[in-house]
Amino acid sequence: MSSATINGQQLHKRGINGARVGGWVATVITWILVLAFFFPVLWMIITGFKTEAAAASYPPSFIADYSLDRYAEVFRRGMGLYLANSFAVAILSTIAVMLLAIPAAYALSVRRIGKWSDALFFFISTRFMPIAAVIVPIFLALRATGLLDNLWSLGLLYIGINMPLAIWMMRSFFDEVPREVVEAAQIDGASYTRELWRVSLPIVAPGVAASALICFIFAWNEYFLANLLTATVARTTPPFLGSFVDGRGQFLAVLSAASTVAVIPVIIAGWFAQKRLVRGLAMGAVK
Repeated sequence: MSSATINGQQLHKRGINGARVGGWVATVITWILVLAFFFPVLWMIITGFKTEAAAASYPPSFIADYSLDRYAEVFRRGMGLYLANSFAVAILSTIAVMLLAIPAAYALSVRRIGKWSDALFFFISTRFMPIAAVIVPIFLALRATGLLDNLWSLGLLYIGINMPLAIWMMRSFFDEVPREVVEAAQIDGASYTRELWRVSLPIVAPGVAASALICFIFAWNEYFLANLLTATVARTTPPFLGSFVDGRGQFLAVLSAASTVAVIPVIIAGWFAQKRLVRGLAMGAVK
């Protein structure tokens, strides 16, 4: 065997070993970053089982008297009602957004309407102005119509906020639908409704899941409007969490318990939709 062949084999082995070492290093760094990002959430969950004294102690410690008393206190304060309000307004607004955004995005992508680029710009332009700049007229309009502290008015505002985002996302997903499939459906005599809901929509189902989950999370976590436009009847979970910080101090243990309960629905929704979510967010990345 020639020296050149031996040197080539040695270089090949070194390359393989270097790739393995690089892979291990990348894996270790990834896990360190994951744990660093997850640690605040883990600490929140642990703090929810502590007493207020243990939660406020310095330096903090993992060793404490753990119990479920803080979770019981959270529901004694009426968190069940606020969770129900959040579920109602987030789910209903998300359903309404998707029912409206899907046909609109289809008309801006596959069955393009006239001046579709102007329509796209109009939708995204509605997000240019901060919501704080229009909160006063919104408040006055709702007060004049008797719709303050009302879930329906809050849901309507969430629809308006999430609609542009959903349309832009769904349009990018519909751009991935093969035109041959649409043309074949048209040749077979499929109506517009059948072409959209029975032919094109199943292809972009992962994108629908991704868009719906993001709209649900935005509606579930929205604080500004829910805090200013609701009082008792339509109060949602985010303003309820803020009520634990008042002039008497910060109730860290009970706030951590309430925050843990509040994130569980989003975690569950993300867990069930994770496969479609990853595929949906990846759609449109490669042309």
